[in-house]
Amino acid sequence: MSNSHAITCKAVVCWGLGEPLKVEEIQVEPPKSTEVRVKMLYASVCHTDILCSEGFPAPLYPRVLGHEGVGVVESVGDEVKEVKEGDIVIPTYIGECKECENCTSRISNLCLKYPIALNGLMLDGTSRMSVRGQKLYHIFSCSTWSEYMVIDANYVVRVHPSIDLSHASFLSCGFTTGYGAAWKEAKVEKGSSVAVLGLGTVGLGAVDGARMQGAAKIIGIDKNPWKKEKGEAFGMTDFINPDDEPNKSISELVKGITHGMGVDYCFECTGVPSLLSEALETTKVGKGKVIVIGVGVDTMVPLNVIALACGGRTLKGTTFGGIKTKSDLPILLDKCKNKEFKLHQLLTHHVKLEEIDKAIQLLKQPDCVKVLITI
Repeated sequence: MSNSHAITCKAVVCWGLGEPLKVEEIQVEPPKSTEVRVKMLYASVCHTDILCSEGFPAPLYPRVLGHEGVGVVESVGDEVKEVKEGDIVIPTYIGECKECENCTSRISNLCLKYPIALNGLMLDGTSRMSVRGQKLYHIFSCSTWSEYMVIDANYVVRVHPSIDLSHASFLSCGFTTGYGAAWKEAKVEKGSSVAVLGLGTVGLGAVDGARMQGAAKIIGIDKNPWKKEKGEAFGMTDFINPDDEPNKSISELVKGITHGMGVDYCFECTGVPSLLSEALETTKVGKGKVIVIGVGVDTMVPLNVIALACGGRTLKGTTFGGIKTKSDLPILLDKCKNKEFKLHQLLTHHVKLEEIDKAIQLLKQPDCVKVLITI
């Protein structure tokens, strides 16, 4: 049952564009009827959190950041049946009602009843967090850089306690998004060829997903030479550093190691606007498919329409890699439980919640993949 009292706790608050992040004492209200309040154990840092601090997709301030994490349910609303107090859960930013047009299709994972919350508020249009009486916006469905948070129960998935909880945090967004893009969105075929632009957590997930789907050639592309070792750990067969041959385009470099043909699938994980057309041209004429995963502050990007239309290629966007949170995510959690994923390869740095500035700086280091926040 719901605890009727608000909780005072620490959280990372972004007060505005360009302002430093601050650890503040905030108030977290009890959950309403379909919601749960979660005591966070770990959170992780995703580049989307940085984008949101910069006003993506809308300048909503003050805001508590963080959307990846894992925690234990502290209290539940009266109508919550799927989870109970004491359950370990990870948050997601899309839900699955299993009844709407999209949920009942095999085409989309974007639930119409529990959509991505781009307004920074709960489904009823209100917030469960405040600081000194001022409303705080969430990130999407939740805010994980906080000792406690409230989230609708449909946006959480129960985690088996035997799973390494620090690794479980990575499955709530980044790695799952990349893995799902190869598995559910592109449906990479056995023996096919794949290129992955950007070998961060999402890109490494795409590499692993392509490997498990049976891709014969998996080309990782990144300007950071340190990522070569990480890519190979997840199944990459070839590595391209564009800086090694600055006079050639990425598509030329990819075709140079695919007999001039290009690849069957390309996953664009960087969000760099100029790379979208390059991603198209890395793929085969007439059958190439590009999955757009990365996003940046620039929402309008240039596109080579000739490469798309005259080249007969397919360009598709994805959210959470096409993963349905209730139907598909438990499968990934089982793989994690069975140690089929090398998620320890993602974890490069640890910080405490109070060291959030250090976490942001660590992201700029060449040897950083994932920063884990202990709460």
